[in-house]
Amino acid sequence: MIHYGDLPKQHATESTSKVVIVPVPYDGTSTWVKGADKGPEALLEASANMELYDIETDTEVYKMGIYTAPAIDEDNSPEEMVSAVKEETEKHLKNDKFVVIIGGEHSVSIGTIQAHAAKYPNMSVLQIDAHTDLRDSYEGSKNNHACVMARAKELCPIVQVGIRSMDAGEKANLDQSRVFWGHKIADNEEWMDKAIDLLTDDVYLTIDLDGFDPSFLPSTGTPEPGGLQWYPGLRFLKKLIERKNLVGFDVVELCPNEIERSSDFVAAKLVYKILSYKFGSQVK
Repeated sequence: MIHYGDLPKQHATESTSKVVIVPVPYDGTSTWVKGADKGPEALLEASANMELYDIETDTEVYKMGIYTAPAIDEDNSPEEMVSAVKEETEKHLKNDKFVVIIGGEHSVSIGTIQAHAAKYPNMSVLQIDAHTDLRDSYEGSKNNHACVMARAKELCPIVQVGIRSMDAGEKANLDQSRVFWGHKIADNEEWMDKAIDLLTDDVYLTIDLDGFDPSFLPSTGTPEPGGLQWYPGLRFLKKLIERKNLVGFDVVELCPNEIERSSDFVAAKLVYKILSYKFGSQVK
């Protein structure tokens, strides 16, 4: 199995690592381009080629320990997959680990959000995404990738950033005061503090990679023009982590393309940047 960052063993052992990365190669409910089940492996492979010193934070966060758990290879119903992810997350949270889920399609986030919400009863969820994902049910399942935020909303407050595609039927389940539309945030950064102010102290972050612009991250199942750019996105994430307690996160919907490998690296780097913002001050 490929391990995140290709780290030396002393920094990648479960018992001594603060961070646990759980790959979930599931693509059972996606509706356009298939291949998100190959996303975790592609992200991990790309991560082996990263420099482990982060210039911006002047840190080497891998020294906190980053353990890559065995993949949750649940190729059955979305309900069974959600249950497996929840159980795996709960196990690591009980051991005081910081859990990162890498997908896989967006439905893999449901189980880990449920586990985090149980541990952090005042938690809120921040979604970076091109799509609202607020359908109550889709194609016969409430755990479809199009229902992720409907399930999260049942548990805790949510804030949605970068949205630029939705079905008209989702409007009834939408709180527009908590949505930051892609076209309204594209040319300014005034929205960042407003979005963070709406969140509770404990925050779970779910990132669908199509929330970023396909000009530099095209390999997703449903790319949408007009997404977040790299540096504004990072500035937002840094602000978030400075002001709130990030309790966990996921990065999903990488759909690898053999011709275009840069998206794999961007996804791997994004994970490392978030960890550097979260833990960098604790290790040099």
